[in-house]
Amino acid sequence: MYIYAVMILRFILFALGAYIFYKVIFELVIPIFRVTQKVRRQFNDMQQHMNTQSDTYQEGLNSRPKPNPKPPAASRAGDYIEFEEVK
Repeated sequence: MYIYAVMILRFILFALGAYIFYKVIFELVIPIFRVTQKVRRQFNDMQQHMNTQSDTYQEGLNSRPKPNPKPPAASRAGDYIEFEEVK
């Protein structure tokens, strides 16, 4: 009788362990794996989009004519500008 009780208890513990293992795998590990893949994919898409925008912006800057640099004006340290009061 004692052997049957041990076998039944062993089977119950094995079934409980298998159930817990199943729950952990299918409700924790697999969803975390899927979310990680989704986030990684979205991050890569966003990075590609930013690179495309950056390239487009750089092409726009390179295609513009560069303004002629103005020669530096002579320093007017002593000039005074008089402002009129507006009433």
